[in-house]
Amino acid sequence: MDPAPLMITVGVLFLAALALDTLGRIVHVPRVTLLILLGGGLGPPGLDVLPDILTNGDESFAAMALTMVAFLLGGSLERSALAAHGREILAISLSVVAVSALLVGATLILIGTPVVVALALAGISAATAPAATRDVVRQSGRKGRFATNLLGIVAIDDAWGLLAFSLLLTLAGFAAGGEGGADAIRHGLWEAGGGLLLGAAIGLPAAYLTGRLKRGEPSLLEALGIVLICAGSALYLEVSYLLAGMAAGAIVVNLAKHHRYPFHEIERIEWPFVLLFFIMAGALLDFDLLAGFGWIGVVYVVARLLARLIGGWLGACLSGLDGREGLLTGLAMAPQAGVAIGMALVTADRFPEHSAQIIAITIATTIVFELIGPLLTQYALARGSDEAS
Repeated sequence: MDPAPLMITVGVLFLAALALDTLGRIVHVPRVTLLILLGGGLGPPGLDVLPDILTNGDESFAAMALTMVAFLLGGSLERSALAAHGREILAISLSVVAVSALLVGATLILIGTPVVVALALAGISAATAPAATRDVVRQSGRKGRFATNLLGIVAIDDAWGLLAFSLLLTLAGFAAGGEGGADAIRHGLWEAGGGLLLGAAIGLPAAYLTGRLKRGEPSLLEALGIVLICAGSALYLEVSYLLAGMAAGAIVVNLAKHHRYPFHEIERIEWPFVLLFFIMAGALLDFDLLAGFGWIGVVYVVARLLARLIGGWLGACLSGLDGREGLLTGLAMAPQAGVAIGMALVTADRFPEHSAQIIAITIATTIVFELIGPLLTQYALARGSDEAS
């Protein structure tokens, strides 16, 4: 492949992202949404002028970008933050996942959706989009309890989501009259537990070995090395690179006493990678699927949004927060992206007779949540930060 078009395209995209960032601040639209739309406009859904490497959904690139995000989110789980907000983070994250699974599953069954499809979509509904959520928080510049809680929640939310998905897929297997879901819980436990163990195996030595060459600060090579080892090892072992990165980041920030700025270097280089990730995500959108969205898709979107609100409110009440702040936290957790599609592919493998319907609904609803989710996060962040200040 001639490298010149790729280099020119990436350079143009970087400059375009600067313009979109400025535009987003003027029209109050998150740059995540604008970048996804840019990817859709320039990729196969639109003009189809992007190089193939940016439109083929390369998993290795996505894993690297998302592991960076997860590593930084893990850094938000510092001991002092957990001591002050741990109860709120735990209560809301568990509540949102549980209510999402129960409400989405029950609603879909009530409207006549096949039980296997309903249970699978209930599990998928628990997934979030940590990259999009973190970028909206970062772009907003908001600080304080609300933003801290939100980052902590999305850091651990996928761990509960994977476990809930595995349990519901097992129930779906029993409902189908077989043991098709019996392996799902083992798969989910391995993906979640293996990811956490991998993150610990990398994070423990990193906490003590990094930041020695440049006193108190890990070098760029050290930071990149941790991320790449996390991402590559997770792909090789088929465990969650999100949880591996999150665990490694949390361990480093809590155990590396000699660090002053343990994530300083990653923050410097994160944005170009994440920027290309969002553009690639937009290039993979298939807007034709929206035509076949169907009644089940509409109900899924409404039920998932309602579940986020109820789950956030319930978690807030259980942890002693104001109910309205909980509602806004649930709304801020609306984005949904690649993790959900991964769950759909696992379901399709377990239940091939329902694969077309599950994958079509998941991809179509993910398009909706990729576009409107960051807008809802931005709205909730503005209102919630004002209330919590």
